[in-house]
Amino acid sequence: MSATHTVDVDGREVTLTNLDKVLWPEYALTKAWLVQYYDDVATAILPHLRGKPATLHRFPDGVTGSHWYQTRAPSHPPWVRTMVMRPRRTGKVFDVVVIDDRASLVWAANLGAVELHPYLSRVDRIDEPTVVVFDLDPGDGVVISKVCDVAMRLRALLRNVGLECFAKTTGGLGLHVYVPLNTPHSYDDSKTFARAVAELLRADDPSGITTVMSRRDRPGKVFVDWSQNDAGKSTVAPYSLRGYEIPTVSVPVTWDEVARAAEGERRVLPITAADALARLDQFGDQFAPVLTLEQRLPHRATTPASPT
Repeated sequence: MSATHTVDVDGREVTLTNLDKVLWPEYALTKAWLVQYYDDVATAILPHLRGKPATLHRFPDGVTGSHWYQTRAPSHPPWVRTMVMRPRRTGKVFDVVVIDDRASLVWAANLGAVELHPYLSRVDRIDEPTVVVFDLDPGDGVVISKVCDVAMRLRALLRNVGLECFAKTTGGLGLHVYVPLNTPHSYDDSKTFARAVAELLRADDPSGITTVMSRRDRPGKVFVDWSQNDAGKSTVAPYSLRGYEIPTVSVPVTWDEVARAAEGERRVLPITAADALARLDQFGDQFAPVLTLEQRLPHRATTPASPT
């Protein structure tokens, strides 16, 4: 295969390089495979990326080589959209990539961007998160049934205050639970709410759940990470590959699947790229409601109550 190859993607010329470079050595999967995967899932992943700044997690030498999170837009064709960011914390101004179309998606894959991490807000309302995100991360010694049990308890707490939520695998051994908002909220609103919910879960099961970032507190517990609900932070997109030795994907799962896994009837993690494509063919995008469902967080004075 030639070192440089130009393809037409919806009327855009995208230059592809080193397509024969192996990115997953154990499976002999190349950059060509990576590009093809993202082209295959474009219809499903683009709605979750479009209009949002994105961080590219790049693995140019494969998943066993050096890698980094690229928050600043790299050199790009003129048709790749970018947004000027002005973080209040640092005062530094920089451009961030916005992956709006299939050509931009293929371009990012060619950079070795195995993982795509959109921000939680849109470029036109950058200070208003569209979702609340909980990251359920198992510590050493925690089985997946425990993670799924915590997810089910989280869902019950949220439903007690009238909020629907949706789950997806992280691509690793954890789960992400998304609460769609799609109505005006500040990051202070979403982060305060997320922390209150996480602390309530921990109070109900202090020996099995932690909300502390320190890894010393995680063995034997599920870490309920509420801190990602912050301006300038990003979370891996549904249908994004992960940079692990196995080519897994962050994929939506149903609450029925989570419930069965919590009872030990079946595993829901991890899900490979082949599984993700098969699920899309069978079910379509099960995370689509996250983009449209409008919900409001309860008043700050309202604390979620434990389900009875």
